[in-house]
Amino acid sequence: MTVLAGLGNPEKEYKNTRHNIGFEVIDKISRDHKIAISRSKFCARYGEGTIDGLKVALVKPQSYMNLSGECLRDVLKFFKLTPEDLIVIYDDADIAPGEIRVRERGSAGGHNGMKNVICHLGTEEFVRVRVGIGKSPGDAPLRDYVLGRISADGAEQLSEGVAKAAEAVRVILTDGSAAAMNRFNKKRETERSEDA
Repeated sequence: MTVLAGLGNPEKEYKNTRHNIGFEVIDKISRDHKIAISRSKFCARYGEGTIDGLKVALVKPQSYMNLSGECLRDVLKFFKLTPEDLIVIYDDADIAPGEIRVRERGSAGGHNGMKNVICHLGTEEFVRVRVGIGKSPGDAPLRDYVLGRISADGAEQLSEGVAKAAEAVRVILTDGSAAAMNRFNKKRETERSEDA
């Protein structure tokens, strides 16, 4: 089994905010693969099902973004899994809207939710899918930006990122994280070679 965890905040006031894009990806995977997220445990909403014949658990921690780690630690313990069996999906302001990045490991990169996950799991060795939300415009504080409502203008690009992230998760499951990185991280590598 693989645990697919999207990071976000649970209350209605946070719905349709940039910081909840991890939840949006989990909801899309739920719809695409008909996996009901109908159970409550480990301070999370979750559901079990299959993607291309592979067993998964979809998890949306309900402990608020910055306290997600304890929930994910408990989920892995319950299913007798290790961090190698985990894919975490979350927002990233350093990536353009509509783009994603897949990584096999790494630091939190300033993301407080990921800092908490790494702290409670005791390792950076787990796959993550970072979904671009773009930089805060002008002098707006990052906190206000990520917790701000998504405008109609920005919704289409962010939806593209959600769709890409959901597909990247499927590729990771079926073909491995290297294949997903090859496919979805290509644009950034092309940009780097052009800048050189």
